[in-house]
Amino acid sequence: MTIILFLVDTSASMNQRTYLGTSLIDIAKASVETFMKIRSRDPNCRWDRYMLLTFEDPPANIKAGWKESHATFVNELKNLQTQGLTLMGPALKHAFDLLNINRMQTGIDTYGQGRCPFYLEPAVIIVITDGGKLTTMNGVQPEINLPMNSVVPGSELTKEPFRWDQRIFGLVLRLPGNVPVDMTTSTYIPSAESHPLDAMCDVTGGRSYAVHTQKMLNGALESLVQKVQGGVVINFEKIGPDPPTIEVKVENGLDSNGNSKENQDINMPPTIKLEMEEERKANSPMTGLSIPNNSWHNCRKLIYVPRSAQKGYSVGHWPIPEAFWPDTTNSTLPPRSAHPVVKFYCTPCEPMVIGNLPFDKYELEPSPLTQYILERRQPNSCWQVFINGSAKYSDVGHPFGYLKASSTLSCVNLFLMPYNYPVLLPLLDELFKVHKLKPTQKWRSQFDTYLKTMPSYYAGPLKRALARMGAPNLVPDNMDNSLSYSVITYLKKLKNQAKIEMDRLIASVGQKVTLHEGIKVDSRTKTSILQRRDFNQLLQNAGGNLQNLKQELTDFNTFTVAIADKDIKPQYYRNPYDIPRKNLIDQIARMRSNFLQKSFHRTKLVDDDQVHSVPVQQMGNYQDYLKKQPAPLRELETSPARLHTFGNPFKVKMNMVDEADDPTIDKPSKRRSVESPSPGPKRRKVGPLPKDYVFCRSPTPTPPASPVPDHIMEGDFSPQPDYKDDFEENNVPEQEDEDQPLIIAEPEQDHSKKNHIKENNVSPGDAENQMLYNSLNSRQRSINNSKKDSLIWTHNTRLKHSVFKELKKPGRNYDNLFHHLNSVQGNVELKCAFVRDVIREAGRFKKKVLIQMLEQFQTSLMQVEGRKRNSLPMETR
Repeated sequence: MTIILFLVDTSASMNQRTYLGTSLIDIAKASVETFMKIRSRDPNCRWDRYMLLTFEDPPANIKAGWKESHATFVNELKNLQTQGLTLMGPALKHAFDLLNINRMQTGIDTYGQGRCPFYLEPAVIIVITDGGKLTTMNGVQPEINLPMNSVVPGSELTKEPFRWDQRIFGLVLRLPGNVPVDMTTSTYIPSAESHPLDAMCDVTGGRSYAVHTQKMLNGALESLVQKVQGGVVINFEKIGPDPPTIEVKVENGLDSNGNSKENQDINMPPTIKLEMEEERKANSPMTGLSIPNNSWHNCRKLIYVPRSAQKGYSVGHWPIPEAFWPDTTNSTLPPRSAHPVVKFYCTPCEPMVIGNLPFDKYELEPSPLTQYILERRQPNSCWQVFINGSAKYSDVGHPFGYLKASSTLSCVNLFLMPYNYPVLLPLLDELFKVHKLKPTQKWRSQFDTYLKTMPSYYAGPLKRALARMGAPNLVPDNMDNSLSYSVITYLKKLKNQAKIEMDRLIASVGQKVTLHEGIKVDSRTKTSILQRRDFNQLLQNAGGNLQNLKQELTDFNTFTVAIADKDIKPQYYRNPYDIPRKNLIDQIARMRSNFLQKSFHRTKLVDDDQVHSVPVQQMGNYQDYLKKQPAPLRELETSPARLHTFGNPFKVKMNMVDEADDPTIDKPSKRRSVESPSPGPKRRKVGPLPKDYVFCRSPTPTPPASPVPDHIMEGDFSPQPDYKDDFEENNVPEQEDEDQPLIIAEPEQDHSKKNHIKENNVSPGDAENQMLYNSLNSRQRSINNSKKDSLIWTHNTRLKHSVFKELKKPGRNYDNLFHHLNSVQGNVELKCAFVRDVIREAGRFKKKVLIQMLEQFQTSLMQVEGRKRNSLPMETR
């Protein structure tokens, strides 16, 4: 996976207008889109991952990181805004931290075990900025300063903040405001040498581009796309004397080795050819004199690490040795440099290789070193490479590979071999050709001597190579461990910490930065009025307490200055200081219109035009609007959903609704069969209401306005108060039972079609009670219009609701119920009717004990009334 990280300068200086009519930030956005369009032509782009960072403070600087999609990347790129300072140093440090935190948890750096070029995560950091100064809170800085603190665990194991497969390329936009002179004489784009970013690019193995016109910008983007290559940067340094000069005779376009001069540039891209020619001219400005060019002595260039076509990732065998000798007694690891310093001798040697021994071959990026080697025209000789401090008893170390020109003189390759391969290869050749895989004691002693000069982290690759050649078990197993126990534990701890930090960093992307509530006021000057000699005299003249005044003048702990919050909308009606100066007259007009409203219900604290004034970019953002809406209130009582559990659950019938659940159904439904007779009323068949029936839904129960029709007394209907009670009960918020019979009074003239309500089997059921019940109806009809009886009826109706609630409660504690029954108003007939209604309701819930207690209560009422009637004639005598 190749990571392409765009670091876009979002400082205020990017708002400058160019001769193209657009600002620099718009050109930066267009440059990113053009780069991706050009890159999409390469088939290797399917392994690319794009990231977008800005110069803002973290975590707001990460617009698209490890987990964001390509659509998020494009959306955030379009919405970039410019503000703030040019904090390039901290921005680069945050970019490196974002990349390195993933490397630490994957462990591809293999600290203390050699550097494996095939363990890489190539990253190209493209910085797009203007040519302005580096402005910070402390002033203008002449160079880039990266902060030393890092959130990446294990950052102390590398001296630099970057790694060897991370390169920086700078795109410095210096497009003027006026139309520039057409610079078409040269297609080479110069580097921004005067900008501090150029030094940072050179350190990491990249380069910068100074762009002055649109044509130069297009060429720079083309060159940048070609720079996106998988590889690692190595610092090559020459040690020892220069090689002897070789005179090459060229005849008919061929040298003494029979190689053509044109073969050198066969695989070199045209842009790299132009860059090398321009560098060559820049290094030797005096063409008349032959000044020796020593730029090839020290080159920091890339070696290309190809990706396997079959596996999709890089494959290799041998590492580059560390700059220290591994020792299992060391409790810590010395820090390594980001780029390994590979030294080479210019002494020509014969390239060594034997059959079936694996080796790694990496092509060098075109550089002065490759140019010098190719100009020597020696494809059959090589220069050995070393790492200082890699051997135990040698400062320079032993060779681990060599530099060699290709046979066609088109490029220079770095061959990685086993450590100290000039000693190992003859031993292996002797083992296979002379001893026939049967080593002698002398050969084993020589091989053991070689193993002592080899770093222990080479044991694993050597063991796999020998097994591939058919000679296993030559390397002992105890050489696999090259690190101490404390170092291994420390590396595992760093890996776990990096994983936690990676999760935290990913979760913080997209979160808004919490603004400070205020700025704390602090005394910036040490001198104050308290240090004046005449302060006490001034205080005595003014009068006051010295201690309190000193505390007020020195203690600023509770003093804060508020900061404007963009998310808080101004409240023009509540805070007059929120009203801008240009809106004062309009706001006064709005306040006057609100003040002159006749009704307070029409007062608006927010104008309609202010509510609907939304930026165009946010007009379609409905999700954020819905997220800000308050959560809806829950219902008071959620009715449980009735599950269809009979028959086929996938075939739901539309008419499968019980009459008790929905009493407003017009269609007749089957009555539920009752096995045993219950004391409660039986259900009637549902029928339509008569057209001339009038009733009023009122929040408080009121007595009927007209007398009850006479036909009610003639039929088997219940008295009118029962209908009103049931009507009120159905309107109670805490209704738990829906089986109350609906009593309907029909017109007198249509007796044949009226809905009869079958009478309930009341447990007493004798003729005496029926006569008493009929006398109650006649008495109530005669006194219905009196005010006193109306109040009694209202009181008893409300009391019935309370009694029914007590009746429905579980348990057998009926003290409150009988307490309510004792407060029933009216004569004994009305009280007995009230008790019978309660008995019928208790029969519906099959409370037999309560029914017996109510019957006893009714009998006691009638006995008390009979005693009163017997004593009344005796008093009148």
